[in-house]
Amino acid sequence: MKQDGIMERYIADKFETKKEGNVIVYNIPSGNIIEICRELYFGKKLQLKTITATDERNRNGDFKIYYVFGVPEENIFLAPYITLKNHDEFPSITKDIHEASGYERKIKSFFGLNPVGHPHPRQILLHENWPDKILPLRKDFSWQERPMEARGEYKFQQVEGEGIYEIPVGPVHAGIIEPGHFRFSVAGEEIMLLEPKLGYTHKGIEKLFEVLPIESKIKLSERISGDTSFTHSLAFCQAIENLSDISISERVKYIRAIFSELERLANHFNDIGFIMLDTGYNFGGASGTRLREIIMQWNERLTGSRFLRGVNTIGGVTRNITNEAKTELLKVLKKLRQDFNEVIEIAESSSSLHNRLAGTGKLDRQIAVDHGAIGVAGRAVGIAHDARVEYPYAAYDKIKFDIALENEGDVQARWSVRIKEVYSSMAILEQAFLNIPADGKLKSDKMPNLRNDSCAIGITEGWRGDIVYFVATDSEGCVNRVDVRDPSFINWPLVGHVGKGNVVPDFPLINKSFNLSYSGNDL
Repeated sequence: MKQDGIMERYIADKFETKKEGNVIVYNIPSGNIIEICRELYFGKKLQLKTITATDERNRNGDFKIYYVFGVPEENIFLAPYITLKNHDEFPSITKDIHEASGYERKIKSFFGLNPVGHPHPRQILLHENWPDKILPLRKDFSWQERPMEARGEYKFQQVEGEGIYEIPVGPVHAGIIEPGHFRFSVAGEEIMLLEPKLGYTHKGIEKLFEVLPIESKIKLSERISGDTSFTHSLAFCQAIENLSDISISERVKYIRAIFSELERLANHFNDIGFIMLDTGYNFGGASGTRLREIIMQWNERLTGSRFLRGVNTIGGVTRNITNEAKTELLKVLKKLRQDFNEVIEIAESSSSLHNRLAGTGKLDRQIAVDHGAIGVAGRAVGIAHDARVEYPYAAYDKIKFDIALENEGDVQARWSVRIKEVYSSMAILEQAFLNIPADGKLKSDKMPNLRNDSCAIGITEGWRGDIVYFVATDSEGCVNRVDVRDPSFINWPLVGHVGKGNVVPDFPLINKSFNLSYSGNDL
C-alpha cells in the first residue's frame, strides 16, 4: 500500500503527517491521544511496539511522547506524538490499553512526566536508593556525576490470611545469574502471589547512547543483553540505516539472517536442555549444552566471537562467509538435525519429564493478550507475532518458514515452541546458504549522513521475541535519543501471573521456561 493509502486507512485527514524512513509521525493534541490510540489498537488492530519520550527543551522548549504502532502488512510504523510544553502531565492510556503500563511508568521514572489516570504509577527500573527528583533521561542530568543515595523503601504486595507466609528469593542467587528479587506469598507450598522486583542491573544504557560516538553505540547495543548481541546490534544498525537511507547488498542481507539464526539456535538449544535439567532430567540438560557448544564454536570460527560481536556495522557486516564454510556448515546442520531428532525422541518418551512440564506455569491467553506477550511466551498461547514475518528485514522476505505455535501456555508449550523454532531455524539457514548471492559489498563505502530532526525504528526478532529500537536525531543530524525495548520488558510481568497455583519447587522450572533477560530489561 502506498503512503496515501496508509494515511486514508489509518490517519484522519485533519492531522499533518511526515514520513521519515519507515515511520510516519504526526502531532496529536494531548486531549485526543486516548481516542487515537484506542482506534489504532482496537479498531485497526495494530500492534503497540513502544511508547517513549524525548527531551527537546533546549530546542523547542518541550517534551514529546511518541506512541509507536506497527503496520505489519506494510512494514511501516505510525508514531502519533503529543507535545508537553510548560507542564509535565500527559493522559495515561493504560486503563484502555494495559500493555502501555510499563512504558508510561518508565517515562515517569526517567523523565519525570506524570501519566494522569495511570492506575499504578510507581517507579520502575530505578532502585529505591535512586533519588526521586533526579531524572536520568532529561538532558540536564549530568551522567558523569553520581547522585546522592536515597533511602526509599519498596513495598511488596501482601496477602493476608491464616497460614500465609512469605519467602524472599534473591536478589543474589546461588547460580551465576544476574540479580532479581522474587517475593512469594504461600499457603503451605502453593503460591498465592508471586511478585518479581527488578532494576538491580540498571546501567544507564539509554543515557550512554546520547554521548558515545556512533561506533561505540554499536558496541553498546551488543551488550544490552549478551546472549542476543548480534540481533540487538542489528536492530540498532537498521534504525540508523533507515535514518540515512544507506542501502545494503543482498549478500549482506543473507549474512545477517544467517548469523541471527545461528544466535537463535544456540540459545534455544541451551534453553531446551536447561528446562529438562530443571526437572532433574540430566540427559536432556547435557544434550542441550552440547548442541549449543557446537554452534558457539562455529560462531567463533566464522567471526572471532562466540557471541557474534563486532559483526554488524552501519551499512553492512565486517565478516564474510566463505564457500568452504558454507558447504561445511550445511553438512553440520544435517548432522545437528539428526542429533537433535534423537534427543527429542528420547526426551518425549519420558513420562516423568512430561509430568513435570505439562500444566506447570500455565499462562492464561487473555492475560498474555492484555500484556502484549511476544516471543516464545506469546507463541505458546497461539499469538502469531514474529517480526521476521510481519516486518521482514535482512533476507527474511525471501525465506519461507512457519511461525512456531502452541496453545496450552504451560512450560511444555514453551518448551515445544522452542523445539519447533530449532527446526525452523535449521530450515532458514539451509535456504539462506543455498540462495545467498555469490557477490556483493560487505559494507557501505560512505559514512552515514543522518537526517536531522527525524526518527526511525529498527526491529528484529530476537530469540526471546521482537527487539525494538527508536532512534531520533537533533537539528544537526546527531543521534539525540535511543530508546531500547527488549522483549523481556514486555514479558517479565507475565512471570508473576503464571506463578499462582503452582508450588514453590516449580518456580525455577517456570522461570527457565521464560528465560528472560535481567540486563535487557533493566537497561
